[in-house]
Amino acid sequence: MTTYTHIARNKFRSFFLIFVFMGFIVLLGYAYGAVYGNVRESMIIALGIALFSTFFSYFFSDSIALAVNGAHKIEEKDDPELFHLVENTAKVADIPMPRVYMINDPSPNAFATGRNPHHAAIAVTTGLRQLLSKSELEGVLAHELSHIKNYDILFMTLVAVMVGTITMLADWFIRFGFMGGRGRERQGSANLVFVIIGIVLIILSPIIATLIQLAISRKREYLADSSGALLTRYPEGLANALEKIKSYGRPMLHANHATAHLFIANPLKVGKLNKLFATHPPIDDRIKTLREMNI
Repeated sequence: MTTYTHIARNKFRSFFLIFVFMGFIVLLGYAYGAVYGNVRESMIIALGIALFSTFFSYFFSDSIALAVNGAHKIEEKDDPELFHLVENTAKVADIPMPRVYMINDPSPNAFATGRNPHHAAIAVTTGLRQLLSKSELEGVLAHELSHIKNYDILFMTLVAVMVGTITMLADWFIRFGFMGGRGRERQGSANLVFVIIGIVLIILSPIIATLIQLAISRKREYLADSSGALLTRYPEGLANALEKIKSYGRPMLHANHATAHLFIANPLKVGKLNKLFATHPPIDDRIKTLREMNI
C-alpha cells in the first residue's frame, strides 16, 4: 500500500467514524424517546447533540487531547534546538510546521494531534527531551510528523474524543435511570432501562475504542517508524530512542486510556490486561524492523 493510499484510507475512516458516531447518538435519542413517549423531541435533541459533538470533535479534538495530557505550548525562545529540529524535519516531510508543546512528565514519550497537516501539533515530554540525543530526538519527531503527513492523527484523535463522549452519555443514562423521567407511571421500567443502557455503554465504550484502535494502530506505528526513518535517512536514531523509552520502564504520571494510543509508546502501566489489548506493537519488534531497513 502506498503512502497516498494510506492517506486516502485514513480520510475515509475518519468521515465514516463521524457518520457512525452521529447515527449512534441519534439511535440513543430514539431509545430515550421510545421509553418516555417523546420520540420526535428526543430525536431532534439527539441530532442536535450529534451535530454539535461532531463539529466540536473535528475542530477541537486536538485542543482536548493536548489539554487532557497537560501539554503547554512553547515558542522558539523556550527551546531553540527542539524548534529547529521540528522545523527542518517538517520541511523534509513537505508539510507545514506544527505547533510545539511540552508535557511536564519524566517519562519519555511524544504524540501528534490535529485534523490535518495545516492544523497539527506535536507534544513531547520533558523526560524525552532530557533523555534523548539530538539524532534520537530527530527520529522521534520524524515518526510523529509522519503521523501528521499520513493523516493518522485525525482518525485517532476523533476516536479519543468520541469515545469520551459515549462514556459521558453512559453517565447521563445512569443518572436519568436513578433520577427518573417524565411520567410517574413510566418511571419504574424507564429507570431500570436507562440504568442498564448506561452500564452497558460504560462496559462497551472502552472495548469498542480498543477494537477500533487495534484495527489500525499497530500497522500505523510500523508505517510511521519506516516513514520517519526515510525522512531522517537514519533508522538507528529512532531505534536507539525506542530502546531508551523501553528501558525507562515507568508509565507517565497522568496518562489515560482515551489518548494512550496517540503516543509513540504506551504511556500506561503495562499489565497483563494492557498487553492483551495493547494498541502499540512490541517495541522490540519495531526496533528489529528499523535495524533491518536498508536506506
